[in-house]
Amino acid sequence: MRIHAIQTGTVAIKTRQIDALGHGLRRQLNTLTDREWTEPLPIYAFAIEHPEGVIVVDTGETSRTSEPGYLPRWHPFFRYGVREWVAPEQEIGPQLQQLGIGPNEVRWVVMTHMHTDHAGGLHRFPNSEILISRKELSLSSGRLGQARGYLSNRLPDWFAPTVVDLTADPYGPFPTSLALTNASDVTIVALPGHTPGQIGVIVEDADHAVLLAGDSSYHEQAMLDGIVDGVSPSDAAAQLTHQRIRAFAAETPTVYLVAHDPDTATRLAERRTVNATPLTAVPA
Repeated sequence: MRIHAIQTGTVAIKTRQIDALGHGLRRQLNTLTDREWTEPLPIYAFAIEHPEGVIVVDTGETSRTSEPGYLPRWHPFFRYGVREWVAPEQEIGPQLQQLGIGPNEVRWVVMTHMHTDHAGGLHRFPNSEILISRKELSLSSGRLGQARGYLSNRLPDWFAPTVVDLTADPYGPFPTSLALTNASDVTIVALPGHTPGQIGVIVEDADHAVLLAGDSSYHEQAMLDGIVDGVSPSDAAAQLTHQRIRAFAAETPTVYLVAHDPDTATRLAERRTVNATPLTAVPA
């Protein structure tokens, strides 16, 4: 299998969104009121060339974010908390074409979560099966979803995803999972934290695994240190997911890839695995 990290532009966020200060609501308020911005960070999506069909994990951002009125200025996060730079040629569709992959060749699109920097390229895949967790679909839909920071009003008219319900089949330390491929070498697991319905994709490749982990953290060290990001709704959920990832990486050599880590493409190219300390027990 070949796995591609596809950078769809860049994003700047508040520094406290990456390395948060405080807990709960105070952590979120500290992020919003932070005056320091990060350097532009990559916005990665991924493509897996699998014998059963191409799998895209997240779709990156759309260049339409530069259009006046596309991002809702009434929402405090879009008004004060994010800056994005995406050129049309940086969208996932043109980049897949450069890899020799046409959008119609994509069998599955797995959405780790539905924030716009992960879902902005969905319009490129009208003929693919789009997979999203039931909880994420519920939280991101309608006016309440927009209030939570999702752009459900920007989704394509044809958007009708397949709802993913993970089963009580443990996958290592992950208590629920769902095999995506018949070969059972690509598996979906729950990674709640950044959003309550976030999922991730584990690819078994020879002697190691590749974990496509959405926004489980903004860089690998934050996951290893159990640092909750500034917008996660639950400290406990995010830290439990970090525990499970560390436990999995201690059992199985794992390349940990998240959407905004500047080292993601290098770690994938080098298949550099996580140096995680084994844990005695992880809560179910």
